[in-house]
Amino acid sequence: MSDTYDFTIEELGKRTIESPINLSKVAGDFIANYVSDNEYVLLSPEARLGEQPPIDRKQVFEKAGPREKIYFSPKHVHAAIATCGGLCPGLNDVIRAIVRSLWYRYGVHRISGIRYGYKGLLPEYNFDVKPLDPDIVDDIHKIGGTILGTARGGGKQVSDIVDSLERLNINILFTIGGDGTQRGALDIANEITRRGLKIAVVGIPKTVDNDFSYIDKSFGFDTAVKKAVEAVTAAHMEAHSQINGIGLVKVMGRESGFIAAHTALASHEVNFVLIPEVPFDLEGPNGFFAHLEKRLERRNHAVIVVAEGALQDQLLKETKTDASGNLKFVDVGVYLRDKIQEYFDKKGIEINLKYIDPSYIIRASPAEPIDSIYCERLGNAAVHAAMAGKTKVLIGLVNNEFVHLPMQMAISKRRHVDPEGSLWRDTLEATHQPILMVNSETLSQALGVKK
Repeated sequence: MSDTYDFTIEELGKRTIESPINLSKVAGDFIANYVSDNEYVLLSPEARLGEQPPIDRKQVFEKAGPREKIYFSPKHVHAAIATCGGLCPGLNDVIRAIVRSLWYRYGVHRISGIRYGYKGLLPEYNFDVKPLDPDIVDDIHKIGGTILGTARGGGKQVSDIVDSLERLNINILFTIGGDGTQRGALDIANEITRRGLKIAVVGIPKTVDNDFSYIDKSFGFDTAVKKAVEAVTAAHMEAHSQINGIGLVKVMGRESGFIAAHTALASHEVNFVLIPEVPFDLEGPNGFFAHLEKRLERRNHAVIVVAEGALQDQLLKETKTDASGNLKFVDVGVYLRDKIQEYFDKKGIEINLKYIDPSYIIRASPAEPIDSIYCERLGNAAVHAAMAGKTKVLIGLVNNEFVHLPMQMAISKRRHVDPEGSLWRDTLEATHQPILMVNSETLSQALGVKK
């Protein structure tokens, strides 16, 4: 394994306080066990016979869970929770899990919700914190959005944010958000270290795009796929009922086509999946339009799913970013809708195209049960890590085990669909679309870039 991996976790200091959670230290007594710092999870479950290289501490993940000894005295803890960036199914579920674990498992009764992301810690916005307790959060998992509000930006004003944490006497900060949020959280944690403060910063990775590095999946993803499948079902019904009907559905996926691929696999009604990781031409003998025309000739209808990041390398003419630092994309769904109509109009072929963009409906949805379970466990693991004094750490699922992941490693790169991997292979088998919809010159360019 590469020496560039370093999954060691920073701690605020020695743990000397007995945990108020009564668990077992031995196996076979039917009592749940504490987790020790000597329990690890491998990055990859794959193995080759005859190869057993030595495993270095830096190359394995520390298991998440309750420790026998903790760092913070529960009665002295003032914990804060912030939700940042765009909405995502499960935000309220995570808030609920954190509050209930702090309150019932550790006896922490000072819990503050930070309003509107990092901006809630900036004095110029003058937002009050929201006191949280089990009664307040008891039913919030049944609704979408976040009871704390959310906002993009603000995370670069690191010094002001740490000043606010000091003024509020906060010693644990939970950050729920995407890679921009966690970059801000790491900067905040580094400033905390520079000042010699004892404040734990623990992140819960949030992105429906499912593009966080190393972890199996991020919360909200399964709900997003379910809602996207509902949109595809409607698109298929419209397309199947019309003369040369075409259903076009745009789903989220700025740099990664996981939602698009999983939606195709789950719905069984998608004929073309267009994602950022796989190049495709629109025009030309082997372009997408030509294959779409052939599909209509054979079956008289087609359903297309396009990820929002597809074609952006061709569409973006200038670089603009939002408050989170994300590139502002051209709307590929609208662009593709108009180009498809233009192509068939020029050929004198009647089509009936219906375009569906369910993005904000998906983002605002309450979490489905599978995500609610995941959020509950993520929130619990985050609390255990924080009370143990772990910091600059994210909670994630790796090889079906909850682990501590250093923030620095998590934000170092994004995860993408592997065009040569099993997920995309299965997607191609589900859609029966061509392996590559590119003309020879485009393929040469793509392979040249790849090399």
